[in-house]
Amino acid sequence: MVCDTTAVRVDALASRGVFCHCGSAIMKKINLNEIPWRERKSPKGHYHRFLRDVALAFKNPKSGPAFRSEPPFEVELVRLPPGAKNFPFHDHAAEWEFYLVISGTGKIRAGKVTRSLQSGDCVMNPPGEAHQIINTGKEDLLYYVIANNSIADFYHYPDSNKWGVWAPHLPDSPNFRQKEVKYYEGEE
Repeated sequence: MVCDTTAVRVDALASRGVFCHCGSAIMKKINLNEIPWRERKSPKGHYHRFLRDVALAFKNPKSGPAFRSEPPFEVELVRLPPGAKNFPFHDHAAEWEFYLVISGTGKIRAGKVTRSLQSGDCVMNPPGEAHQIINTGKEDLLYYVIANNSIADFYHYPDSNKWGVWAPHLPDSPNFRQKEVKYYEGEE
């Protein structure tokens, strides 16, 4: 389809499921309010969050034609109930994470520091810095997390001395504890 924005409004076409390919660019559009909340909860409920996975919604064919490659970042809107933690205290080997607090109050534990969180706060966690968000308020804590879309990632849980690995070809991200071994053990 050739785009002539003087003749036809592109957004009117998109609302009918027709998408415009002007040159080589592909634009995708979703509405955050149409993304269902997904609940994630640990067996005992200490780690409890609801999320709207924006990056996943863009993979839906209804949002427009497929991108030629994966976007360079992931985006989620996260809602933590009062008293909940988002994840166990952890760090990433390859992933940067940026948090933008929309509403509510809480704390972020990062490295050996714990700081309060409130609406408007922005936090950047680089690879290698352990972090965790805790809702210490009486209302839900609502925030966006934007992370680079690394090809694979190792993560570490310092409180429990566990490690994990994530990669697209691993359906269940395995977790493990390290055991020191000699370099050539099991190789010869």
